[in-house]
Amino acid sequence: MMIAQLAVGDIIRQQRDFFKTGKTKDVAFRIEQLKTLKKAVGEHLAAIIEALRSDFNKPEFETFITEVGVIQEIDYAIKHINAWTKPKKAASRLLEQFTTGAQIYPEPLGVVLIIGPWNYPFGLVVSPLVGAIAAGNCAILKPSEIAPHTSHVLADIIQKHFDPAYIAVVEGGVETSQKLLAEKFDHIFFTGGTAIGKIVMEAAAKHLTPVTLELGGKSPCIVDSDINVEHTARRITWGKFINAGQTCIAPDYLLVDKTIKQDLLDNIQKCIREFYGDNPVSSPDYARIINHKHLDRLREFLKDGEIIIGGETNPDDCYIAPTVIDNVSLEESVMQNEIFGPILPVISYTDVTEAIAIINERPKPLALYLFSRNKNLQKRVLQETSSGGVCINDTVMHFTVPSLPFGGVGDSGIGNYHGKASFDTFSHYKSVLNTSLRSDPKWRYAPYKGKLQMLKRSST
Repeated sequence: MMIAQLAVGDIIRQQRDFFKTGKTKDVAFRIEQLKTLKKAVGEHLAAIIEALRSDFNKPEFETFITEVGVIQEIDYAIKHINAWTKPKKAASRLLEQFTTGAQIYPEPLGVVLIIGPWNYPFGLVVSPLVGAIAAGNCAILKPSEIAPHTSHVLADIIQKHFDPAYIAVVEGGVETSQKLLAEKFDHIFFTGGTAIGKIVMEAAAKHLTPVTLELGGKSPCIVDSDINVEHTARRITWGKFINAGQTCIAPDYLLVDKTIKQDLLDNIQKCIREFYGDNPVSSPDYARIINHKHLDRLREFLKDGEIIIGGETNPDDCYIAPTVIDNVSLEESVMQNEIFGPILPVISYTDVTEAIAIINERPKPLALYLFSRNKNLQKRVLQETSSGGVCINDTVMHFTVPSLPFGGVGDSGIGNYHGKASFDTFSHYKSVLNTSLRSDPKWRYAPYKGKLQMLKRSST
């Protein structure tokens, strides 16, 4: 039966029945499914590239590094899954510990829901799916309807390669999401904005369903005077303007030491020209805004501050040029809201204490960037700020390291994933104490007379 003909409740029931068979707990089965997923991505590569081009005009190179690059996570999971699934010994501090064994067993949660975002509509669905498969779960995927071409391709891939009783894609808009959230899952993994994250968490609370919320926020980028200006400008420009700035961990705004501000801005302008030419609208390497609603939202931000680089728009093409704005007030809307587009506000400081204060006055960001060769400053920023992750002397690249858990803190999210962290997110760690029946010391049994002193001595 086609997925479109099945009600949400029917899919969940099928998956619960499949999970009860115990098949997903077999590590060999999990490895086989991960290999199937990798093969499926490879076989449908042309369709994935075309879908993302249709939704974003996304360059093929960016598709490979930001979407299809999820294959590396599949390889990482396959390599480590045997170690991840093994029970781990735990210390046992009992009087009769010589007759006990304490272990921690990872076990799958059951049927999980993965709700994907529109900005990286393929990679940010498949990436958590890797963890769900590795941990031994069944999964329902809800891709974003805002990127319809990619949603359709993802649904086609999953339907062709996986039994819907194991992994299924449910497409649709808000009504579909509401139907899904009304059901009970064993875990919900959501990537998107803070406002929708609150709705997801509220719905999950009705069923006491645990959640992972990968949200966003205004990720600051501090630029010290002790830098290589050319390298710094290139890395900021790349991190800000890939996918036309529609990246949850893109540098949202710059906090720049005023002594190097002009030099940095000159180099950023040079990098924009180097990357996208004199007229980025004609560049094959520059993406578009996802739709007119978001384009209109971003155009309002262009009214704040002074545009010193870019600023051109073309509504018919959902185009906004790579833009830098100066003389921005902290009270203006561009500094009060997550930008999520190719607009980069610049604020200068005379002492880094000012920059740290600006960051700490705001909700904790998903990412924080610092460009500085000063080790003491690096240490200070790490100690005095809180963020989901930190990248020093680069942007975005910390997201690509499988051994680094990725996630937010406070308003920027709950929980994390990537590599082992993905496996952990979709697992329950069951504590097991196994006591021998060969002997049975009577120290814990009544009557207790004369035993208290011995107990006190053993606990000190």
